[in-house]
Amino acid sequence: MKDDQIMKMRRLGQDLVVSAIGLGCMGMSEFYGPRDDAASLAVLELAFDQGITFLDTADMYGFGHNEELVGQFLKGRRSSVVLATKFGIVRP
Repeated sequence: MKDDQIMKMRRLGQDLVVSAIGLGCMGMSEFYGPRDDAASLAVLELAFDQGITFLDTADMYGFGHNEELVGQFLKGRRSSVVLATKFGIVRP
């Protein structure tokens, strides 16, 4: 991230600090057309480079694929990212 571009941060609760802008990862695995893992990983990388540290996923996106994809991205940087996930969603 360039020095003149500083991501604003927000405190959630007492101890959790996240980027003011988060990245929803749902469309990386389904719903908006065919998935492209290479493009999705590039988006995750760019978001992280811009200071986005708050990612959102769910176990039902792509029938678990989304969490695997995000997990692949998180290798080596897990302590630098806050991950929000939903669970228990049942498809009709």
